[in-house]
Amino acid sequence: MCAQDAFQTQRSQLVESLVSGSLEGFESILDQLLSREVLSWEDYEGLSLVGQPISHLARRLLDTVWNKGAWGCEQLTAAVREARADSQPPELPSSWDPHSPHPARDLQSHRPAIVRRLYGHVEGVLGLAQQRGFINQYETDEIRRPIFTSTQRARRLLDLATVKANGLAAFLLQCIQELPAPLALPFEDAACKKYMSKLRTVISAQSRFLSTYDGAETLCLEEVYTENVLEIQTEVGVAGPSQQSPTTLGLEELFSTRDHFNKEADTVLVVGEAGSGKSTLLQQLHLLWALGRAFQEFLFVFPFSCRQLQCLEKPLCMRTLLFEHCCWPNLGPQDVFQVLLDHPERILLTFDGFDEFRFRFTDRERHCCPTAPTSVQSLLFNLLQGNLLKNARKVLTSRPGAVSASLRKHVRIELSLKGFSEEGIELYLRKRHREPGVADRLLCLLRATSALHGLCHLPVFSWMVSKCHEELLLQDQGSPKTTTDMYLLILGHFLLHASPQPLTTHGLGASLIQGRLPTLLHLGRLALWGLGTCCYVFSAKQLQAAHVDSEDLSLGFLVHAKRVVAGSTAPLEFLHITFQCFFAAFYLALSADTPPSSLRHLFQGHRLGSSPLARVLPKLFLRGSRCKEGSVAALLQGTESHNLQITGTFLAGLLSQEHRSLLAECQASETALLRRRDCVRRCLTRSLREHFRSIPPAVPGEAKSMHALPGFLWLIRSLYEMQEERLAREAARRLNVGHLKLTFCSVGPAECAALAFVLRHLRRPVALQLDYNSVGDIGVEQLLPCLGVCRALYLRDNNISDRGICKLVEHALRCEQLQKLALFNNKLTDGCAHSMARLLACKQNFLALRLGNNHITAAGAKVLAQGLRTNNSLQFLGFWGNQVGDEGAQALAAALGDHQSLRWLSLVGNNIGSMGAQALASMLEKNVALEELCKLSNN
Repeated sequence: MCAQDAFQTQRSQLVESLVSGSLEGFESILDQLLSREVLSWEDYEGLSLVGQPISHLARRLLDTVWNKGAWGCEQLTAAVREARADSQPPELPSSWDPHSPHPARDLQSHRPAIVRRLYGHVEGVLGLAQQRGFINQYETDEIRRPIFTSTQRARRLLDLATVKANGLAAFLLQCIQELPAPLALPFEDAACKKYMSKLRTVISAQSRFLSTYDGAETLCLEEVYTENVLEIQTEVGVAGPSQQSPTTLGLEELFSTRDHFNKEADTVLVVGEAGSGKSTLLQQLHLLWALGRAFQEFLFVFPFSCRQLQCLEKPLCMRTLLFEHCCWPNLGPQDVFQVLLDHPERILLTFDGFDEFRFRFTDRERHCCPTAPTSVQSLLFNLLQGNLLKNARKVLTSRPGAVSASLRKHVRIELSLKGFSEEGIELYLRKRHREPGVADRLLCLLRATSALHGLCHLPVFSWMVSKCHEELLLQDQGSPKTTTDMYLLILGHFLLHASPQPLTTHGLGASLIQGRLPTLLHLGRLALWGLGTCCYVFSAKQLQAAHVDSEDLSLGFLVHAKRVVAGSTAPLEFLHITFQCFFAAFYLALSADTPPSSLRHLFQGHRLGSSPLARVLPKLFLRGSRCKEGSVAALLQGTESHNLQITGTFLAGLLSQEHRSLLAECQASETALLRRRDCVRRCLTRSLREHFRSIPPAVPGEAKSMHALPGFLWLIRSLYEMQEERLAREAARRLNVGHLKLTFCSVGPAECAALAFVLRHLRRPVALQLDYNSVGDIGVEQLLPCLGVCRALYLRDNNISDRGICKLVEHALRCEQLQKLALFNNKLTDGCAHSMARLLACKQNFLALRLGNNHITAAGAKVLAQGLRTNNSLQFLGFWGNQVGDEGAQALAAALGDHQSLRWLSLVGNNIGSMGAQALASMLEKNVALEELCKLSNN
């Protein structure tokens, strides 16, 4: 193969190499090609256009070099190899004549070495050139544009010398000869090395201990950290029937994936529900870097908390942000900052909790100067867009609802943090409880209590189970099953441990709450004020204004915030945002200052059009005018919708029949509690009614369909927290649809329990579509109570294994209505084949079974074929993307030869050879009912 042919075959790898680095790396390759005369000056000008995407320039470079012939292709390949190896350009020759008759040609021939020699001296040479009259003020300002690094400014100066015939090139030759030889790397500078060492030390100290969820003890992160399920987010609308399941990544693969939404972007977005472990994931990332175990491609890591950043009111520049609000260099801050500007590709910035940043993302205000002060929101938004520190990597975490479409345009890849797998729950509990037998007893309890097990897929609940393991193992009144149950359990745990007298009880009694009621109300008022003003970290002054004293702090629900500059007083924050919402709900339920009418603001779209919730919920505006500043109603109106939902769910749970009696003993007036409960019930009922009214009428000849929005799931969860059968029946009565679609709605086991609580009361069968969620085996178990009203169940991409499906089939055998199952893109193996065969053999009204993209082999296909032999109803069988091979195809063909009802069969991508194809062909000769056989992508 000639060099040009080899060059073409490597084109995709070359493009990847050229665009995977920074613009600085791409321009250094252009320097090499220009000095070797592979590129002409005209070629170079066309490849160095400012503002063009690097991917376009890379492809144009490959086209240009390919037209130069084999030698040019070899030179480019060598230049890319050298850049990848980080090799240094050759030094300037010692015999170089600074009075050369061809200065411009000499500048081009030694361009890589000259760019390196000019590094750190561009400003001085530029000023001298202007002083001597070789360049004017406009040209100087163009070269000094803040978007250029020091080496890019050097290149612009050399470019100018090439086209100007006024002696600038000769002047530069003379200046360059007099400049000192550069250091091996700017990172070898003493100030820079000391700063890198200090940065690692500071971040290691901040990350080593996990105290976010626990104010009473300190946990070593290395000892308890457990990997969460981290998936590459699937784009809505691109999933075809043969698409594989989303790719699962380990933390150390965060930047290694080649999948991306936008090649030019630098930001990795990690989304996850509250409590899914986003902050802990970033903390582990920081620790691995600080200890030198991973992410060593970055020399500088700067962690930030969005909830703390939003408290910065004064304008600030990039230098202030990095140094004063993260880590200050002891030596040469200006030199260190210049290194950061010149090598952004060696920088990683992390921003935790974008959903807690009160400013909404906008890309309308552009700010490109790293030294000019601006507002903190402008600084953050321009960092995420790449207008500042372009090519520096950024990791942003957020709850899904806070990420707008305009922000996603600037995201390189979006990852979804799903929480713990079942194996993750077990591993975490074993790490937390190394005493003999404790972890085993806790795991037995979870497996026997599916509702509690379902909650634990979120790490915050697993921590609660671990923290309250004594109460859970000793209590005899039943295990918690709702979110509110768990938070009341942890409340009781903290109150018991803060009690001056040791108590023998392990439950949360009224006397325990009453004894600390003032403290709980102080914390509740602070929590509500913080939610209403988007404040999540509290200064001493704010605590004093809320009457929170040292006795209140001793409970342990407020802890010192992390990532605070040394020497400053650390503010306090709630253990977790869900605790802040819980205390706010507790205050709304028990405070005498809460008018029942103000609770309507929990269930109304206070920012119309700003979120799905606002479009779903009714517009219950209070007549009259604005609410009094600082009042409960005003604070609820100012609360972000995702926090409003969590608070509303907690309030519904606190006012449920089960917990209302506990609160009534702490409240002077039970009438007030009942009025608040009635208000919440009316709001929930009205909200659901309005939601159902918005469902469009059915298309003639089709079942009425509803694609539920996230607000619908929240309402269902609130009903579940109240645990009132009457409300659930009324909601189900109004849900008059034939197809309920909840795809991409972050449905986990807890949401499955809530859906089953309501849907089991439906009067007509429904097709329930839960594709692309996190149902899992535990969620399947939670759905069983409503399986009897399901006509069809779609569970594509839900991380379901044989265990979950076997339980589902066992229950489905008793459900006359169920006729269709779609289970493709899960983790099914031959282990579920016997259950599937039994389903087909026993249910003679079953119509469709789709098992594509699983891990079923010939052995499983043979077992399934036994069920097909006695089935007389199946019309659709999807088996694509498995590994049935010839033997499996032969078994299926033998079973389907005289099948009278099957109309569609897919065996695409099953490694079927000629023998299997012959068996299928023979089957087609006998089977007169089959209308379509799909068999592409086989041998």
